[in-house]
Amino acid sequence: MARQYPCGAGVGLSALTLAILCGMIIGNTVYPKIWQQCDGGVLFAKQHLLRLGIILYGFRLTFSQIADVGVSGLLIDVLTLCSTFALACWLGQKVFGLDKQTSWLIGAGSSICGAAAVLATEPVVKAEASKVTVAVATVVIFGTLAIFIYPMIYPFVSHWFTPETFGIYTGSTMHEVAQVVAAGHAISPETENAAVIAKMLRVMMLAPFLIFLAARVKSLAPAGSAQTGKITIPWVCDTVYSWWRFSTPSTSCRSRW
Repeated sequence: MARQYPCGAGVGLSALTLAILCGMIIGNTVYPKIWQQCDGGVLFAKQHLLRLGIILYGFRLTFSQIADVGVSGLLIDVLTLCSTFALACWLGQKVFGLDKQTSWLIGAGSSICGAAAVLATEPVVKAEASKVTVAVATVVIFGTLAIFIYPMIYPFVSHWFTPETFGIYTGSTMHEVAQVVAAGHAISPETENAAVIAKMLRVMMLAPFLIFLAARVKSLAPAGSAQTGKITIPWVCDTVYSWWRFSTPSTSCRSRW
């Protein structure tokens, strides 16, 4: 509901981002005074409702959307995801002196789908709440800045990029879906359509990314620790992929009829 107000829609803030900002304000003002009464509900929401929300986030997607982007768009998204995550991890640890978990969270949010990816990655890397807050704030700030920067630079590169091509670039590099819509709409309808499709394809990569990251966390775990056992695939991935497999054939049938 908050997204319907012009102040949120105008800057591309999604309902998720606005909810996180409100939670940060309440958590630093009111919550310390009433935490004993609310702590049980907060833990339940973190452990169960949060994962349910991520599953519902993935229910909007189907495998048939890959065909709308094409092979070139798919390769661009894969290359962007891998390079962005690797660069974020390297810069975070080598240049800015961040710990491994914070760098992973920022890399996940920057390379896939913003705050939603950060929250989905948190249980995989077993990150503390303070590190999640830093990662969410980082991707929200830079994602919001990109809404204004991308439309400003397009006139200078328009002789190299068609509106559709720049839309694929926008959808492949910006964080939140709402931010992609806002930036693409500010350029042209063609840019907006291409950007949204490319962005949806990036969101579809969240599940395989979490599986890869779970394997990486296991390989880096010290010998004898609890994480050196079998790879734990987040049940969020299983649920989302099951839905995609179920919904894609039905989508194809509807298109033929």
